[in-house]
Amino acid sequence: MEESPSFFVEDGYVRAWELEPADMTDHGDDELSSRTGSPDEEGRVPEERSLLHQSLAVRELIDTEVSYLHVLQLCASDIRSHLQQLPQGDLDVLFSNIDDIIKVNSKLLHDLQETAAREEEQVQLIGNLFLEFQEELEQVYKVYCASYEQALLLVEAYRMEPRLQREIQDTIEAVLPQAGSSGLSFLLVIPLQRITKYPLLLQKILENTLPDASAYPVLQRATSALQDVVTNINEYKRRKEVASKYTKVEHLSLRERLARINMHTLSKKTTRLGQLLKQEAGLIPKTEDKEFDDLEESFHWVSLCVTELKNNVAAYLDNLEAFLRFRPQEYDLDIPGGPVVQYCYLARDLQLQAFPEFKQRLEALVWQPLCSLAKALAGPQNLIKKRLDKLLDFERVEEKLLEVGSMTYEEEAARHMYEALNSLLVAELPQFKQLAMRWLGQILCTFVTLQRDLAKQVLQRAEGSLAQLPHHHISDPAFRKLVEDALGQTSHQLHAFQENFEKVLPPPTTQPLLPGAEHQVQALLSRYGPGKLYQVTSNISGSGTLDLTLPRGHVVALLQDKDTKGNSSRWLVDTGGHRGYVPAGKLELYHVVPREEELRGQARPHRDSQRQTPEPTLASVPSVLAVTQVVAVYPFVARSSHEVSLQAGQQVTVLEAQDKKGNPEWSLVEVNGQRGYVPSSFLARAPGPALWGWSLPS
Repeated sequence: MEESPSFFVEDGYVRAWELEPADMTDHGDDELSSRTGSPDEEGRVPEERSLLHQSLAVRELIDTEVSYLHVLQLCASDIRSHLQQLPQGDLDVLFSNIDDIIKVNSKLLHDLQETAAREEEQVQLIGNLFLEFQEELEQVYKVYCASYEQALLLVEAYRMEPRLQREIQDTIEAVLPQAGSSGLSFLLVIPLQRITKYPLLLQKILENTLPDASAYPVLQRATSALQDVVTNINEYKRRKEVASKYTKVEHLSLRERLARINMHTLSKKTTRLGQLLKQEAGLIPKTEDKEFDDLEESFHWVSLCVTELKNNVAAYLDNLEAFLRFRPQEYDLDIPGGPVVQYCYLARDLQLQAFPEFKQRLEALVWQPLCSLAKALAGPQNLIKKRLDKLLDFERVEEKLLEVGSMTYEEEAARHMYEALNSLLVAELPQFKQLAMRWLGQILCTFVTLQRDLAKQVLQRAEGSLAQLPHHHISDPAFRKLVEDALGQTSHQLHAFQENFEKVLPPPTTQPLLPGAEHQVQALLSRYGPGKLYQVTSNISGSGTLDLTLPRGHVVALLQDKDTKGNSSRWLVDTGGHRGYVPAGKLELYHVVPREEELRGQARPHRDSQRQTPEPTLASVPSVLAVTQVVAVYPFVARSSHEVSLQAGQQVTVLEAQDKKGNPEWSLVEVNGQRGYVPSSFLARAPGPALWGWSLPS
């Protein structure tokens, strides 16, 4: 390959310096010696020497560009195509945007070669050409350089797998023998070397151009421009490193967060807090950056829109799921034939095909992209938060710099960190916001399109069913008039139905008593009578001083149906031990369910021995009523063959309300054909056996 400058990598950034090619200098001197024959011509020797060196420098620029582009094309075609054993993601990292680089450098080489036809103006044309390509070169090479570190990590990972490393090395040596043992590392560094060599090549041409030549200022600007390109690429790479460091959103537990706390972090956070408090108190000025504040506000509104849309789409999907669970066409409407059959057919078709397909497309085309967009916003949001912390560090350093006139290495690093982070956000937040807005707009357009497609699909499926309805040929106004007349004729029937429906109400239900509450109920019953007993329908959590906290199913006695201020929504009740106020809406009248005669001494109750429930009595109630059917309130796991397991809510038949020693804390029961003892406190009396309902009067 061509004589190239020496390169080294320091902290991930490419540096370069130029070594004067000895062979080119000697060759030029020999050629000059042959041309200069007499001392009279010595005045023209420096000028001719400069022109010769200038010509050789131009030739070196074009020749090395040809060789460089040839190597890039080999990498993009032969080598990349022969490394298919690597994952596609690895290939994208290794070769990055090499296709874009080839495209830009091919145009540059073509224009450089065309300058040879105009030899007198060639140097000036080359200078103008690099000024023209300055922006394109910076754009493509900064993307490649930003991914260079990640590519090197992949190279190191491949070295841990000797077999894979050998395959890669063989492929590269077969296509590009000059790569030698460096392999991938040799290929990856070539674009970095080339972009840093452009300023050196232009500088060499400039040094051999006469200062009074018309091309001299153009070459000066071109050389300076290419040096700025290298500087900007390094700055962009540094910004990307800062972004990759702070855009990672970590979900740490409290223990992990505490483990990261040390004296350094405590000191840093304390200093920032002190700086912030002094700013809020007005002791020191706060740095104003209107440009960034405007960008942050606009980005905040975009994030808010994405969050709200995500919540709305999630609610929409939940409602759609609930809608799909409701299938009225599967119920027997007891209406034979006619339009009902067409309705059921259409509803079943939509329920099984149209709506599930719409839901699937909605999740894939709207919900998943929206979640990805919300996830993408987390990185910039984290960067904005970090910028505030770094701004406090920056302000403190600036303060110290004004007072002392110097700063430590760490303080200078903190200053540069803020400047890099701020410049990165100012440069890329507008682009990110524009991309997010475009992404959001496409999601909304997709959502509208899906709704339109659903409506169109429903109408197409309904056309066949609508054509078979008896009034499909009637116009919309005429059909509306027909419906109004039909409803008017039967309005009195609907009114009577409504009145009867409101009159016939279901009887109140009784919640199962809490375990061990029978004695308390009996005490309240004997003291206040059955008309004053109420049962709690849902858990009550008292918030005031005199408010009670009661569980669902608790029985209380009413003392007064309003509080001291006359508020009828709070009732004063007695729980049998405490008095206080509870919400009236969470109480319902307690209907005493009378017990049957105790079945002690019976081996097993017979179903035909059950009788109708008698009138309420004030007889004493044991801890577990000896009734035929009770309900298991809590689950119970048998621990021996003498016990039986229970499930909460399971129907249980009581055989004996005590054990063989007469202990009422254990009851002999039968569950699913198995007999055994269970704790009496785990059982509760079941509601009355009569089912409630309503019916219209004849």
